[in-house]
Amino acid sequence: MRTIQFREAICEAMSEEMRRDESIYLMGEEVAEYNGAYKASKGMLAEFGEKRVIDTPIAELGFTGIAVGSAMNGCRPIVEYMTFNFCLVGIDQIINNAAKMRQMTGGQFNVPIVFRGPTASAGQLGATHSQALENWFANTPGLKVVVPSNVYDAKGLLKSAIRDNDPVIFMESEQMYGDKGEVPDGEYTIPIGVADVKRVGTDVTIVSFGKIIKEAYIAADELAKEGISCEIIDLRTVRPLDFETILTSVRKTNRLVILEEAWPFASVSSEITYLVQERAFDFLDAPIQRITTADTPAPYSPVLLKEWLPNAGDVVKAVKKVLYK
Repeated sequence: MRTIQFREAICEAMSEEMRRDESIYLMGEEVAEYNGAYKASKGMLAEFGEKRVIDTPIAELGFTGIAVGSAMNGCRPIVEYMTFNFCLVGIDQIINNAAKMRQMTGGQFNVPIVFRGPTASAGQLGATHSQALENWFANTPGLKVVVPSNVYDAKGLLKSAIRDNDPVIFMESEQMYGDKGEVPDGEYTIPIGVADVKRVGTDVTIVSFGKIIKEAYIAADELAKEGISCEIIDLRTVRPLDFETILTSVRKTNRLVILEEAWPFASVSSEITYLVQERAFDFLDAPIQRITTADTPAPYSPVLLKEWLPNAGDVVKAVKKVLYK
């Protein structure tokens, strides 16, 4: 095992796959000469050249469309957005072309493409740079949505995403690129659509994904001091969603808290809540609690931002609420 940074795991996954398959290329703003806005493509231009590591203008609609068209014609593009907030300029190409082309052509065209970049808040970046849009993309049939929370998962899932024959939304975090973690020396992949039980517990199930799951770990450590045992599930993939892992855990603990860094209305946590009450209602000993951001655009003020974001204290309160403590 080696200890590397999150950004290095992303770079390794892309580089290993590009060595394996010459049809794969990387395209995005500053991915080449600058080694990536977050240095997640460091050294790739030197290895693969300017035809496979391509700097683009600030024109997401244009280069997203180019990538979709090339995927229909035998390439396997990786499109990096400096942040998924910026992909909204090109979202028509993602939703109306990449996600639908296979069905609309009766299976004549696959669109093997990965759209990747940071999601959610990364500090004081303002309302237009701090949005978590996982549920937007997960609402679209034809797209797969992956949101890793650690270095090991990020590399294994990105390799699987690149090999997938369907479009994959791969969402990272600016605040995780410097995180360190262990990865194997050899080849490995992680299947898309499989959640991971990160911590086994008996009293309550906590479901989360992405960087906000760190708050669940902090809360679980605090609750353990009071004799409360939390089971933590990292979804890893928002679509397809691993329902069975969630249901198995809830049937054991009888209580559920969902932690998500997104607005509450029509969120991923809303879908999970519906699913559990439909399929495991008789196992619940308390109403499901969800923890999200406040239902407002992200504030710039550091004081307001702290209140807007979910934190470990919110998780502790929610767990105690479902335990009637």
